[in-house]
Amino acid sequence: QVHLVESGGGLVQAGGSLRLSCAVSGLTFSSYPMGWFRQAPGKEREFVASIRRSGLSTDYAASVKGRFTISRDNAKNTVYLQMSNLEPQDTAVYYCASGRPYQSNTPDPSDYPYWGQGTQVTVSS
Repeated sequence: QVHLVESGGGLVQAGGSLRLSCAVSGLTFSSYPMGWFRQAPGKEREFVASIRRSGLSTDYAASVKGRFTISRDNAKNTVYLQMSNLEPQDTAVYYCASGRPYQSNTPDPSDYPYWGQGTQVTVSS
């Protein structure tokens, strides 16, 4: 059974930083691309960042590029999202997701069959 468990969310002031973690079990982690998505109240879920199996290729939404960094530790079965210079519009529930074996990292949530339960990030102005 596949489990993804996010942690690291919380309340932070604008300009601050947070590091999200997502621990994955139940699959061969190094074979799967990983992604981070977010959903704000009243809005659709949107792509934030993705990373290939090796960690050598990453992709970001334009709104977070230069502020967020996705990384992974295949030895620890964990993917991270380092968020810096946070803005109030970054407030959302953040979800990590696992793609399909050996596929490329994509921004399409339909390419990610496994999801965590989400962690709340709130940025105050």
